[in-house]
Amino acid sequence: MTSFDTSPQLNVWRALLALAVVFVMLATTGWTALRTHPGTSALQASLSRWEHGHLHGHRLPDPDTAPGRLSRFFASLTAQERAALAARYPLAVGNMNGAPVELRYRANRIAIGQARRVERKRMHDPRLSPNGQQDAGRRMNRYEALLAKDRRFLAFDPGGSGRIAEVFGDLDKAERVSVVVPGVDTDLMTFQRTDRSYSAPVGMAAALYRTERTLSPATRTAVIAWADYTAPAGLGIDSATATRAAEGAVRLNGLVRALPGRSPVSLFCHSYGSVVCGLAAHTLPGRVSDIAVAGSPGMRVSNASRLRTSAQVWAMRDGRDWIQDVPYLEVGGFGHGADPMSSAFGARVLSAQGADGHSGYFVPGTDSLLNFAEIGVGAYHSVRCAGETEACRTGLSGTTMAGRA
Repeated sequence: MTSFDTSPQLNVWRALLALAVVFVMLATTGWTALRTHPGTSALQASLSRWEHGHLHGHRLPDPDTAPGRLSRFFASLTAQERAALAARYPLAVGNMNGAPVELRYRANRIAIGQARRVERKRMHDPRLSPNGQQDAGRRMNRYEALLAKDRRFLAFDPGGSGRIAEVFGDLDKAERVSVVVPGVDTDLMTFQRTDRSYSAPVGMAAALYRTERTLSPATRTAVIAWADYTAPAGLGIDSATATRAAEGAVRLNGLVRALPGRSPVSLFCHSYGSVVCGLAAHTLPGRVSDIAVAGSPGMRVSNASRLRTSAQVWAMRDGRDWIQDVPYLEVGGFGHGADPMSSAFGARVLSAQGADGHSGYFVPGTDSLLNFAEIGVGAYHSVRCAGETEACRTGLSGTTMAGRA
């Protein structure tokens, strides 16, 4: 006779109990409604104009065509022709996978300037409520900050809550590329913070870039703060399901496939961002060498082999991170699967000493940031594993630095 402790009925009850915990969490934190966006955003309008545009009597190529074809199209143009297209269709060109990186930077700077002028007018629009005018002022100030000298944006969409991606370093000449994929509550207004700066994408990426440069000055690196997907707002229904992550995975795959060169790419996925990376893993090109997750609620698979990727999979979690109390399962579309920190999952488990909770993984001086940077420059044998185990280094190759003392 099967004992109750191992019976299928008990497993069902355990799953139902864990699911109930999820629903209690949702009830106490509030259900998050789907974000609404204008029917025709500025980006969609720019793309529509591009699709109906012509150059020298010829139609412009489909903006959704393969990046390689778009790259060849832009390469066939003169510098003046490329600049004219960026000025005429800034949002379309600025977000076009396949357009030259420097041209995207130029187009997005134009688009941000246009968005700033729109918000400046809205600040004094009598049709808006005082709260609406204040919101316009906050957005205008954010665009002012984005227009600071030497900032470079690979994506920008002011529609709805907004999407954006910023580059640190020289992406065209980089020997190693790192992409920071953030989690919930990421949008244009939270893209960077003055307080708790290392909990926002800009602070995360800037800290990673500085640390990579310090660890390996001879290695040409670039880091992308990638907030170019619509992340869930808060701990609600969106964050407990994979809908937003599935949309983000498509966009992340598009980004990586359009990156210049052939240098290795490492993904650093925080919180819900690890769900995005988990869903994207099997579609990503072979140049993705590493997928590292921190504070993960799960990657929508039962173990790392089911990610179907040749990339090395790394995981870390601070001992005070509240995410460890979220049920690691998936039932009826709720939850994100197994715990990447578990031995059964099969990730290489790293130390996160000093991270201090869910939002501190990119704080300078922490093991978590140092480990990320060492992965980012390919110094695999320098990483500090969790506990006393060396299993996270087994079978590694391609190290570029001596081990850390």
